[in-house]
Amino acid sequence: MAIAVVLFVCTLTLVIWQPRGLGVGWSAMGGAVVALAAGVITPSDIPAVWHIVWDASFTLVGLILISLVLDAAGFFEWAALHVVRLGGGRGHRLFVLVLLLGALTSAVFANDGAVLILTPLVIEMLHALKFNKASMTAFIMATGFVCDTTSLPFKISNLVNILTANYFGISFTQYASVMMAVNLVALAATLGVLWLFYRRHLPARFDASALAPPRTAIRDPFVFYAGWAVLAGLACGYLAESHLRLPTSVIVGTGAVLLIAAASRAHWLPQQPRSVIPLATLIREAPWQVVVFSLAMYCVVYGLRNEGLTRMIARVLDHLGRHGIYLGALGAGGLFAALSAVMNNLPAVLLGNLAIHDAAALSPPMRTAMTYANVVGCDLGPKMTPIGSLATLLWLHVLRRRGLNVSWGEYFRTGVVLTLPVLGATLLGLAAWLEVVR
Repeated sequence: MAIAVVLFVCTLTLVIWQPRGLGVGWSAMGGAVVALAAGVITPSDIPAVWHIVWDASFTLVGLILISLVLDAAGFFEWAALHVVRLGGGRGHRLFVLVLLLGALTSAVFANDGAVLILTPLVIEMLHALKFNKASMTAFIMATGFVCDTTSLPFKISNLVNILTANYFGISFTQYASVMMAVNLVALAATLGVLWLFYRRHLPARFDASALAPPRTAIRDPFVFYAGWAVLAGLACGYLAESHLRLPTSVIVGTGAVLLIAAASRAHWLPQQPRSVIPLATLIREAPWQVVVFSLAMYCVVYGLRNEGLTRMIARVLDHLGRHGIYLGALGAGGLFAALSAVMNNLPAVLLGNLAIHDAAALSPPMRTAMTYANVVGCDLGPKMTPIGSLATLLWLHVLRRRGLNVSWGEYFRTGVVLTLPVLGATLLGLAAWLEVVR
């Protein structure tokens, strides 16, 4: 166990540090190779881990690729400019509308895609509106926060969701029937907490005249309108997922291929204007290392499982399960949230799934409650620390590239205060909804 824990800590340190620009994937791979050499995992564990992570990883890559192509076409800038117009010159209304845009983007394009796309857009919009530093900080921190806390509603909204749904065989519609309602609680709590925390820093009025009309943001009309068709097709594919018996990554990958085809139309539709989208650059920038990261990091986590950590967690879950659905959901969700905050949510969700599977004394309703509580804890809990989620690490990287630095101490102080009430309210909402639908 000691060796497995030390290997995990060293691997997580490499992932955060990324020496010599290795990226998250190759940094994690170093830890996996050492774990294999040390006997913490065996070669037979690698196919088991790959079976768990491959679909979720390629789904995330596909969603982010779709997001990047649509962003290059002007899709998200068009939406953001509409949001500014709806703000009507009122700062508090704009704050709420930006958060709603973040929640919607996160639900459809996954939290990682939402962070990558919306953060630069919000920064540029705030500069154009001439907001002061305090107001900019409020909007930027709130955007990063809402993209994670409202990534609950659909199976594809967060890598955590996909991993858990796939592990327990939960279909897209089964998952959404529970978590859409829970996400409304998370959204309401997020809006309330963020507004209370930042209300003094929001401008009473703003002048939107400096911004261009939304239609001018559309850089590639053909891809822009093709994107709407692809999104509609994806929605139909998700709903038919269990009947089609197709992995989610195949559905998302098909949508990504169709958008790429639309963007490269010069090869098959020469009568259309040439595309302005730099496809080669976007494909190169897609987060392919997430696939390597998922496999390697989960191999290291599997070593913790082999050394008995999941059995220890399973005993805690068995104890919580004897005290009713509310305490079971709150206890399990809080435990997985804490694990996510200190060890990153992707390793934590795998440990949680394995522990729930190994908890022999749980009744079927309690096992279901803890499965969804694991999702809530691993989606929301990471916001307490800078290392809690890949989305937060990406968000901090985007800010640094824009010359905006948020210290780890500042982030931690803000993250804990904002996260705990939203997490508590969402877990209570989950328990209440499961009581209703049971």
